[in-house]
Amino acid sequence: MTLSLQTDLKIGVALGSGSARGWAHIGVLRALESIGIKPDVISGCSIGALVGGAYASGHFNNLEHWVNHLSWKDIVGFLDMSVVGGGVIRGEKLIGFAREHMQEQHIQDLSLPFAAVATDLESGREVWLKEGSLLEAVRASISLPGLFTPVLHQGRWLVDGGLVDPVPVSLCRALGADVVIAVNLNTDLLVKRDKSVSQGASSDTSNSLWSRVPESWKKHLSTRKNNLLQQLLGENMGAPSMFEVMYGSLNIMQDRITRSRLAGDPADIILEPHLGHIGLMEYDKAEDAIAEGRMSVRRVQAQILDLML
Repeated sequence: MTLSLQTDLKIGVALGSGSARGWAHIGVLRALESIGIKPDVISGCSIGALVGGAYASGHFNNLEHWVNHLSWKDIVGFLDMSVVGGGVIRGEKLIGFAREHMQEQHIQDLSLPFAAVATDLESGREVWLKEGSLLEAVRASISLPGLFTPVLHQGRWLVDGGLVDPVPVSLCRALGADVVIAVNLNTDLLVKRDKSVSQGASSDTSNSLWSRVPESWKKHLSTRKNNLLQQLLGENMGAPSMFEVMYGSLNIMQDRITRSRLAGDPADIILEPHLGHIGLMEYDKAEDAIAEGRMSVRRVQAQILDLML
């Protein structure tokens, strides 16, 4: 049952970065709605920009439906591989799908104030994307260095906002929020996981993400894409894959940046879903992530309601 909460406070939600863990944002927003809280403003970083953009643009139901039906085959299918342009994935397929389900809109025309955070690759400065194309802003915010190619925006090359502000509380306040509820997906980021469980690998095969791609489907990939995917996702003599090394290093950095930014500009409420069991590219684990997003709200529900009264 949805409650009706009356408050004069302008409520902001800051949705943090976290790759596949970001589907927890869907559970967070649904759980907040169930206790009568609908954001007045939303800021998002990386995957948080994608979920927040869908919510602010009125296409949240479409995104939720798509996320809940994602398969591993779908995920690999979105990898339009490239060896040029500063990344191994161009991202056109993913954004093309987002355009189909979220439609092209301008940020300033959305029903809710929204902004995404990205990073200027040359200067290292934080960039707030508060106007212009919604999809272009989302694409810039999710441009994980080395994986997604950077985005040229108004003469600047932009990459993932998680490099400078993984949980954009400051941006949320700048949009006019009186109270900020922040979602930090990095709480147990560095918890050592049982890879054979988290990545769904059988006990007698490699634990790599590449091992999850069915052999019958690999045969239909082009030789070039097959080789690139194996290098990106596969293990070499038991060592981590290229993607695991790259993303693991960024995780360590983002964990430190998140701690520093939240200490300097703390949110009024911090939601911390426990998502250490969800792997780097396990976007097909939406059910688990969404459920934990809901639980993160329930754990501090009394604190949230006290703040609003």
